[in-house]
Amino acid sequence: MSIQTTPEANQAAGVIPAAPWRVKALSVLPDYRLAVTFMDGTNGIADFSSVLTAKECGIFEALKDKACFDQARLDLGVVTWPNGADMDPAWMYEQIKANKSWAVTF
Repeated sequence: MSIQTTPEANQAAGVIPAAPWRVKALSVLPDYRLAVTFMDGTNGIADFSSVLTAKECGIFEALKDKACFDQARLDLGVVTWPNGADMDPAWMYEQIKANKSWAVTF
């Protein structure tokens, strides 16, 4: 079962992310993967499974807990997790646009 989320406007500032590299839709997939769609329609899969074998991955260490990883959400077009970890959407966009899938390395 995938979990889907959509971006929300920052209520305090009235900001709605519109840059083509901002994430507009996110689904959490099995095996530490995310399906992402960007504002310009570019879409693909980001594979985060390397977090499981990483010896030191800083703030991403908490993502080894599947329950934490599965709480991925969008905040102004950025994939975020409750522990404060986030993934640069411009970097994700470039990797996915070039390859349709991307194995994130830690």
